[in-house]
Amino acid sequence: MSRIQDQVKEYFSFELTHVDKNSKARAGVIRTPNGDIPTPVFMPVGTHGAVKALQPSVLEDMDTKIILSNTYHLHLSPGSDLIKKAGGLHKWMNWPRPILTDSGGFQVFSLQKKAIKEEGAEFRDQKGKSILLSPETSIEIQQNLGSDIMMAFDECIPYPASKKYTKDSIDRTHRWLDRCINSWTNPKQALFGIIQGSTYDEYRSECAEELIKRDLPGYAIGGVSVGEGPELMEKIVTYTAPLMPVDKPRYVMGVGNPEDLLMIWENGIDMSDCIIPTKFARGGTLFTNRGKIRIKHKNYRRDFYPIDPNCDCYTCKNFTRSYVKHLFDSNEILGAILATAHNIAFYKSLAERAREAILENRFTEFKKEFLENYNSSKNN
Repeated sequence: MSRIQDQVKEYFSFELTHVDKNSKARAGVIRTPNGDIPTPVFMPVGTHGAVKALQPSVLEDMDTKIILSNTYHLHLSPGSDLIKKAGGLHKWMNWPRPILTDSGGFQVFSLQKKAIKEEGAEFRDQKGKSILLSPETSIEIQQNLGSDIMMAFDECIPYPASKKYTKDSIDRTHRWLDRCINSWTNPKQALFGIIQGSTYDEYRSECAEELIKRDLPGYAIGGVSVGEGPELMEKIVTYTAPLMPVDKPRYVMGVGNPEDLLMIWENGIDMSDCIIPTKFARGGTLFTNRGKIRIKHKNYRRDFYPIDPNCDCYTCKNFTRSYVKHLFDSNEILGAILATAHNIAFYKSLAERAREAILENRFTEFKKEFLENYNSSKNN
């Protein structure tokens, strides 16, 4: 164990509070320098240092515990040096609570104009300029940002991938992880490793084993929600989650459908993030306990009920479906704002209700009841 890995324990910890007696679902608390995070938790995504269509004060009013921002995008604009001069990302965006930063590894998967080599991943920005994102630069950027949780730089393996490609990729990811650890100097920032391995159990096992040797503050399952479908995603999570340390936070990256969240929580996962609630909101799709509502549909023109009668968010307490539909029809920005506020509140409530059910040893019943209601209005 390096000195930094020992020092970080003064600032970052995880307490496992309870494991549901009828499943692997668990409740805990992640402690960071900028606040405690009860788990399970869903993290809203603020890629560019802002959750789209929401003021930070609204997120605080909802008691959102943690948000996510992206290393790659903030590196391109405005640059991490500028954010460091502004006092770090928390101060710059006026968000006093925990922040997790992605390493930029997902962009290795998602961006087409790239070349992956031992040094790192080379990209072309919108102006055609070559940018090398390496383990060292990823950690340097994240330390300039000052996030509470940093993610190790890895390759998010695409689906499908051959066994040879997967093996070569995870071997390189392990070498990159060691370079990340060697570049990590701030003990107030926790570094999480990412378990890859595509759909191959043996490579998921190998990757988990290698990461655990490094005794990191937390661990994530990466390389899911990349086109493999819900059945394979569940297979990967069900297999990999038990390999992760019990006494460290467990994170599944990029998962955001309610049914998928319930699946990962049932398998003992503590954290997740996704753009789904905010992106869907801006397109007029709203989540309710009885399924998704596409608010632009003509049926809602004279619908004077709240988005979700069982929701106590600002949108549901003050406005009707009819009004929100009108805002979208009129291309009013307020439509996206109210829809986003509702979806974030819905996801937060789902995680809180799941935690309560875990503490009361009734998670399985909660999941069954939620899905029965959620799937009851598929034709909305």
